[in-house]
Amino acid sequence: MSEPRLREMGTGCDKVLLVQAELDGELDAAQAAALAAHRAGCAICQAAQAELLGARALLRAVPYETTPDDVRARVMARLRQAEPVPAIPARQERRWNSAWLRGPSLGFGLGAACAAALAFLLVMPGRDGLTNAVVASHIRALQPGHLEDVASTDQHTVKPWFDGRIDFAPPVRDFTAQGFPLRGGRLDYLDGRQVAALVYQRDKHVINLFVWPASGAAPHLAADRTIQGYNIVHWTAGGMNFWAVSDVERNQLDEFATLWKQAP
Repeated sequence: MSEPRLREMGTGCDKVLLVQAELDGELDAAQAAALAAHRAGCAICQAAQAELLGARALLRAVPYETTPDDVRARVMARLRQAEPVPAIPARQERRWNSAWLRGPSLGFGLGAACAAALAFLLVMPGRDGLTNAVVASHIRALQPGHLEDVASTDQHTVKPWFDGRIDFAPPVRDFTAQGFPLRGGRLDYLDGRQVAALVYQRDKHVINLFVWPASGAAPHLAADRTIQGYNIVHWTAGGMNFWAVSDVERNQLDEFATLWKQAP
């Protein structure tokens, strides 16, 4: 949804622009809660959210394609030779940021983040689209201001934060005693739906754990993998899909996954 379209809808509700900001992770917990309460009784904001989520689902459904090595080399050479992006006035930057540039479905921001995203997508093979999307979401979350919507080491603060924001109750655990402290959580978008993303720390490494209800279909990928230096562990338990991704050592990520699998 474009900003003019949002502004058009906004003629009937002065809070509709906040719907995009919430999906972009730009609202703090209090602002997001206030918007959720407002949206429950506002048909315009409900329609805006549905349209935005629908657009993102369509973009997520676009398959990854294998890029020939020569094309990949030319693109990367152009990126290295590109001139720096000129500075954008603060007011204009804020307007574009809230519209699209910081949107999870369209990119990671300007400069190096855009280059990293493009490079990642170019080198990914055409299969295992969900696995690639999980890694891309992890990379995007590492950009400043995108990692947590609710920042807390208390699982009893993080778990209720998701109430009313998604249509399921994700399990939340804190493994501080085992060396994997909880940092917080946020909303993300994978597999054509909103998912819960739980954020953990291992020394200086961030672990993203994506959680959403498992369907009756077979899992997209049961085996653990490493893509572009990021380790991935996937499992299904208690009717939920779990995808853990991090640049932490494989044995440490396996240890983290084992803690979750053994948790009651």
